[in-house]
Amino acid sequence: MADTFGPMRDADAGDGVIGMGPDAGSSRQEPIRVLVVDDHALFRRGLEIVLAAEEDIQVVGEAGDGAEAVDKAADLLPDIVLMDVRMPKRGGIEACTSIKEVAPSAKIIMLTISDEEADLYDAIKAGATGYLLKEISTDEVATAIRAVADGQSQISPSMASKLLTEFKSMIQRTDERRLVPAPRLTDRELEVLKLVATGMNNRDIAKELFISENTVKNHVRNILEKLQLHSRMEAVVYAMREKILEIR
Repeated sequence: MADTFGPMRDADAGDGVIGMGPDAGSSRQEPIRVLVVDDHALFRRGLEIVLAAEEDIQVVGEAGDGAEAVDKAADLLPDIVLMDVRMPKRGGIEACTSIKEVAPSAKIIMLTISDEEADLYDAIKAGATGYLLKEISTDEVATAIRAVADGQSQISPSMASKLLTEFKSMIQRTDERRLVPAPRLTDRELEVLKLVATGMNNRDIAKELFISENTVKNHVRNILEKLQLHSRMEAVVYAMREKILEIR
């Protein structure tokens, strides 16, 4: 289902956005070129109006789904792609990888109502530099665009908290198993895990391995059960840490 339009808060909202990376603030000769991607035309228009008031930000295009976003990114080569997660035809996370291929210099900020940890992990794996919830203030959108353009990562506080909690839990579970030999995965399970690690979804993995999507789901479930893990992202991190696979 596509995300529904949710009004952004006014500038006096106090939750803020957590930034990670180099300090923002570098001077720019040209405005930051932004591509806005959302399946709701009203939301896209609202963002355009808000960003039009910023002298250092220029909306150069818009798209209504991930497939159109890839085409527009290839044509416009924006500095920032501000993109929804759940959209018809092709979602934002699936479009991330393709956008990075056709416009390598573009930095992607997911702007969504989805507060699911899985969406956050998948977006980061797919190459997103920011993950913001639509409840943030309008001023914070412009601030986040500038920060990401200057090399920072931006994550809404509630999502950052979930991310830290998950990794703390992951480290604890890994420490508890440190003296236990890593479970043996079958060759097919290793194939599936390597493709999961590249950010591919079940449908694409099924096409790559010429198996059914249901079979892929079964393999992923077996992998998680064998490794005693709870998410695809956790399985990838664990596999790299235990040298089950290496990702270059």
